Amino acid sequence: MSETARIILDGTEYEFPVIQGSENEKAIDISKLRAQSGYITLDYGFKNTGSTQSAITYLDGENGILRYRGYAIEDLADKASFLEVAYLLIYGELPNEKQLTYFTDSITHHTLLHENMKRFFEAFPAGAHPMGMLSSMISSLSTFYPESQNPNRSVVDIEKTIHRLIAKLPTLAAQAYKHNTGHPTVYPSNDLGYCGNFLKMMFGLPTQDYEVDPVVERAINKLLILHADHEQNCSTATVRVVGSSQANLYSSVSAGIAALWGPLHGGANQAVIEMLEAIKEDGGDLQKWINKAKDKNDSFRLMGFGHRVYKNFDPRAKIIKKAADEVLEQLGIEDPVLDIAKELEQVALNDEYFLARGLYPNVDFYSGIIYRALNIPKDMFTVLFALGRLPGWIAQWKEMVENREPIGRPRQVFTGANHRDFVNLGQRD
Repeated sequence: MSETARIILDGTEYEFPVIQGSENEKAIDISKLRAQSGYITLDYGFKNTGSTQSAITYLDGENGILRYRGYAIEDLADKASFLEVAYLLIYGELPNEKQLTYFTDSITHHTLLHENMKRFFEAFPAGAHPMGMLSSMISSLSTFYPESQNPNRSVVDIEKTIHRLIAKLPTLAAQAYKHNTGHPTVYPSNDLGYCGNFLKMMFGLPTQDYEVDPVVERAINKLLILHADHEQNCSTATVRVVGSSQANLYSSVSAGIAALWGPLHGGANQAVIEMLEAIKEDGGDLQKWINKAKDKNDSFRLMGFGHRVYKNFDPRAKIIKKAADEVLEQLGIEDPVLDIAKELEQVALNDEYFLARGLYPNVDFYSGIIYRALNIPKDMFTVLFALGRLPGWIAQWKEMVENREPIGRPRQVFTGANHRDFVNLGQRD
């Protein structure tokens, strides 16, 4: 007999099925609650509400587990390329050699942008935030490829849209950076890998050869993999909800980029560096700021420590810490802000106050350190996050479309005024 849950409302008992996932997660299916009883559930921020059943990413925050399609994040970050992981997320299995060659070649040959898109960049003011540019430019891609506007087209058309998006996002991101620096555009190079090509478009010049540092390339590859998906987070839920209206993939991902922009989501690594810079500007007295963080009456909070999902440790942080150490050693950077970061890291890893509260350095802390070491501007940090998260957004959108899930439509509990009679203007107090 299948397990059920019973709810008693106004003296009437209602029975609802219990759903069990492949990792023994359990959920009460209350999809018919309102129809049967007139009641809805209230769950601020959807913290306890499952909006879908998904086979893409498994996350266990209590035990620090993150898996893509069953593969441990530790193995993928150590052994796979970002495009292998992208293929895994989107198609469900790791590619064989022939599949990966086709996938890589297809993406490599879609990296160029339509030349008319230059005019869009020219219209943005100098210093425009690159996330705003990126969201706008991704949405505009649907106007260049009108066949993408129907998510129910053939599998071949959908696949071409997916490959175009993965190919063009690094080009658009690099172009946004070049726009703000006033440097000339560097076109994609088909002889480089995905991460190396992005680095060249970011930091190269058309008139000079650019040599990709393998240590830096490996670090970027790991960062993109670690950010590739993270279950039903704010931006992923946004992509699925927008896509549920049968909006095209470009528009859905554009909305995800806008959601990721917020400092409580993708902007956290930028906030880490801003915090470290503030400590430096205040004289570099780290103990003063640690004391402020420990003072419950002080509003200051350390950025980049702990995680709202991972209760004991962030498995991604353990991986990227090693990459951060390698990058700093390879580049030999002397930076007082990064010196403060390393001191703060040691405090968090050894101070009983931090240990007892699970305030360990998270992936945002270490990714911020790497991006600063690479001389990437702070407002580009979230753009790098978007580059990594793109395969996850695509996989989630694709799963939602293939499952023919209904349009997202949350309910509410109304707390406003009851019915009021209209009062003419001259009679109002």
